Amino acid sequence: MTAKIIVIGSSSMDLVVTASKRPESGETILGESFKTVPGGKGANQAVAAARLGAEVYFAGCIGDDPYGEAILANLQANRVNTDYLKILPGEASGTAHIVLAEGDNSIIVVQGANKKVTPSIADAALPILKEADLVLIQQEIPDETVEHVSALCKEHGVRLLLNPAPARQVSQAVLDAASFLTPNETEARFLFGADEPLETYPNKLIITQGSNGARYHNGEKIITVPAFSVQPVDTTGAGDTFNAAFAVAIAEGKPLAEALLFANRAASISVTKFGAQGGMPYRVEVEG
Repeated sequence: MTAKIIVIGSSSMDLVVTASKRPESGETILGESFKTVPGGKGANQAVAAARLGAEVYFAGCIGDDPYGEAILANLQANRVNTDYLKILPGEASGTAHIVLAEGDNSIIVVQGANKKVTPSIADAALPILKEADLVLIQQEIPDETVEHVSALCKEHGVRLLLNPAPARQVSQAVLDAASFLTPNETEARFLFGADEPLETYPNKLIITQGSNGARYHNGEKIITVPAFSVQPVDTTGAGDTFNAAFAVAIAEGKPLAEALLFANRAASISVTKFGAQGGMPYRVEVEG
């Protein structure tokens, strides 16, 4: 079956600098390269899910600027339906300012038009939301929209995958409404403190650990699904690839452990190329 997924979230243009090290406070260093590539957690996850074979709809906001034009063209080139992507006159599109150094990334996000992804954007997409196999949402958009989408999913019986990134407090109502929660270890500590609540949310809370795989509680014990060993080039977007792949697998009816293995495989491939979307794999690469 072809999974139908709607992603409600952010889109941006990523401004990426590579360097041998990160500058200290007050320090100027010479970088190695600079590139602009489409990004944003929502758009990344939409593109990744589409490449993995899902029917994907994206709801969000862009500005009427050159970055917005490039974001729109890129989504459409990746077969993402953009009927619910709103172009806002006079607004700047979101940007992410990324430094790649010392084998990892540091990111500053400027929300721009993503601040305007209000509950009304989700309401406009309600006809598709009600038909979706799964709704995928993140936290680069206003908190009120995350709350609203979770309520809509609960009302209409649609599964919701919340990727709680970047980390901020999430209400108990949202935690209860979500079918799946996918924080990384840092985000999990922010949400739940030092006491890891995997047992409290069996088969629902998945804590991602990068190269160490992902952990969840199956109702009896904690299960670790291993990652795949690769030589990373750029880790930007690996988490987005994981979430998209997991969403596709779950929407297709795969069991949880199998879906997580599929997601880990997709994420491992994604880090072998440059750019958040540059390495996002197609279905044949993950299954080959």
